[in-house]
Amino acid sequence: MNSGLSLSQIALLAAYAVGMVGGQLLFKTAALQLPGDGPLATRLASLLQNGFFLGAVALYAALSVLWVWVLTFTPLSRAYPFVAIAFALTPLLGGLVFAEPLSARLLIGLAVIVGGLYLVAG
Repeated sequence: MNSGLSLSQIALLAAYAVGMVGGQLLFKTAALQLPGDGPLATRLASLLQNGFFLGAVALYAALSVLWVWVLTFTPLSRAYPFVAIAFALTPLLGGLVFAEPLSARLLIGLAVIVGGLYLVAG
């Protein structure tokens, strides 16, 4: 029995992970637009009117549907390691888009994550 993933499964799982990265970038953008202080009710109201936040929530809802559909024909043990793509890409894009620090230690850790994904899913 072949336990490998098809090219279409790999493409869907990669798209899911990239979508998760997009959602995280939207959440960060929303966070940067929120007032730093003030009453909690005011801050929550501001969040609920933030297009980036609402876009991220909608994206995550769509990704949840995609994930469940993918799991109808892909074993969870083979699919879930692809979430690691988001763990690697999100910090890199956080550095590029938001000028967040990217230390050598972080980059080495991200390389270990990618290597682990290769070992688990390859």
